[in-house]
Amino acid sequence: MELRRAAGELLVVGLGGKELTALERAWLKLIRPAGIILFKRNIEDVKQTRALVKEAVAYCGAHAVRTVDVEGGVVNRLREPLGAIPSAQAVTRATFNPTLAANRRRKSGAPSVEAAVAREHGELIARAVAAFGFNSSLAPVLDLGLPNSVEVLGTRCAAPDAAGVIAYARGFLEGLKAHGVVGCGKHFPGLGAGTLDSHLETPAILREGSLIWRDDLEPYRALRDEMPMVMINHAVYPMTPGKQRPASVSSYWIETVLRKRIGYRGIVLSDDMEMGGILKFMPIEEAAVEAVRAGSELIEICHHAETILPAFEALIAEGERSFAFRRLLLERARTTQRKRARVFADAIAPALSAKQSEALRARVLRFGETIAQAQPKEGNTA
Repeated sequence: MELRRAAGELLVVGLGGKELTALERAWLKLIRPAGIILFKRNIEDVKQTRALVKEAVAYCGAHAVRTVDVEGGVVNRLREPLGAIPSAQAVTRATFNPTLAANRRRKSGAPSVEAAVAREHGELIARAVAAFGFNSSLAPVLDLGLPNSVEVLGTRCAAPDAAGVIAYARGFLEGLKAHGVVGCGKHFPGLGAGTLDSHLETPAILREGSLIWRDDLEPYRALRDEMPMVMINHAVYPMTPGKQRPASVSSYWIETVLRKRIGYRGIVLSDDMEMGGILKFMPIEEAAVEAVRAGSELIEICHHAETILPAFEALIAEGERSFAFRRLLLERARTTQRKRARVFADAIAPALSAKQSEALRARVLRFGETIAQAQPKEGNTA
């Protein structure tokens, strides 16, 4: 494999609008990325989105990543064409409702209400993203819903404790898998104790390493073999051996903790390298190279060709300068190819008929109403 091809195999890139421009076709053909990620700006309706996905992935490598952020709640890129989907926190809180739990227990052999509702949440999201042409959703969030991060993460966290996060995420991942959609646990090693938004700044998580291992990392240990992908965040952890280096470019967090101590063998994906959390720490060229050195197998660059192309060229240039990095880059590209072949379906799911689409919208609406009605009253969470 040549260096140029290897560099492209590590990139998951964003696009500008609802159709490819001539310039985008040119740089996609040059880079041949591992996949694409779409946002609200790219999505109008099912037909348009499927056409955009199909054309874009024709420029990508085999088993391309076709991903989108659909967690439910505030992070739902399909909200306008599909409708609102409840947040992870709302889904988890609904399971405290005694009536909902009693109805579930009446069904012989039914799983716990927590697992059943979380699985349905995952199934609905999986059916939706597959209908739009995607094979992956960047969910679930595994961060603990701690008081520090309420203003930043809001309802994205399923629960304040590891047990609650694990119960929700396990059911959610089962729901995704049942419909052939790849999930991604995020944001390793945890943003629950952060007070800054890593889209804008580099959060400093002031927690001892032993506490992070016991609480923040418990979901990753418990779900190690159930998560096809894990996303690495851009926070720093000064009270740990990782010190002041963002996790996304830290071999301590990726290789030592995630790979060796936890034993994770799935795909490691960086959070968006255009976020302030990393770009205020180092330029995009250095960030791309250091993410590969640290252990990332896929690097997200979600918005602009002005950052995608310099990152791509930086990987190639470092491979030409350093024999060790060249060997690493080539091996990392081969590894991600093998893993993508095992995880990501090449074929785009069949389009839904008008009747099927309407039925899916109706089911999403009913689920949302059920979750809203089951929310515990103020001061009652049991």
